[in-house]
Amino acid sequence: MAAQTTTAGDWLGLAGTVQVVTGAASGIGAGVARALAEAGADVALLDRDRPGVDALARALAGLPGRRIALACDISDESQVRQAAAAVEATLGPCRGLVNGAGILRPGGLAEVSLADWNAVLSVNLTGYLLCARAFGRSMRDRGRGSIVHIASVSASQPQTWSGAYSPSKAAVAILSRQLAAEWGPLGVRSNAVSPGMIRTELSAAFYARPGVTEAREAYTASRRIGEPEEIANAVLFLLSERAGYVNGAELGVDGGLPCMLMDRVPRPGFSADRSPSSTRPHQEGYP
Repeated sequence: MAAQTTTAGDWLGLAGTVQVVTGAASGIGAGVARALAEAGADVALLDRDRPGVDALARALAGLPGRRIALACDISDESQVRQAAAAVEATLGPCRGLVNGAGILRPGGLAEVSLADWNAVLSVNLTGYLLCARAFGRSMRDRGRGSIVHIASVSASQPQTWSGAYSPSKAAVAILSRQLAAEWGPLGVRSNAVSPGMIRTELSAAFYARPGVTEAREAYTASRRIGEPEEIANAVLFLLSERAGYVNGAELGVDGGLPCMLMDRVPRPGFSADRSPSSTRPHQEGYP
């Protein structure tokens, strides 16, 4: 489908479109919801934290477009169906879905309980499928729509002692590609965004500990920690018709974290100068 006509003030063409964000009460989900509201979209805020989405809806009241806040556990098929019906009745047919809800239950693979394993998969994977089915129906019927799934750098780099988290995110990445292959001919695009080193409410405790921020920054090519708004920028592009020929892709928004493996491997006599002004390695005999 050809890209739609947009105005200079609405470069992404999202104004007036109905967009659904799961996990909207906090973190990346809240950042995406705010960015969509600022772009003039009508936004459905879904989260099992009802006070959280209600508070966000109030905070966005002064921005363009309409809002609806719904309590929804995306691992519950009946709740997802009810939410989809409420969104269509209140805002209209869904044009975009951001699968952003997620949980983490820590534990090594030798001892993580089956209950915790299944709980993570039910939200982080099955919940994404349930939302894609429920909100994607109107997209398929109308031959137009975009789904963006929030995966993680841990989809390709195992995050140890985190139970099913990495397996769930790896599964999200392939789920996104399978949806792209099956629904692409119907006019629905599916892409994944994989964040890394993003400062959210869930990670705030890490950065409160002395030295953690600096250590984490050193593992990124950009030498800094990202913010939820930077994930939102990538998500909005993928939701828009500006990305009309982007389908089945996985976009890393991680400050270049995957580039840094060899930089962190000790190489005596060939270690890069960590000062910002240096672009050359230090070698013996190499000034």
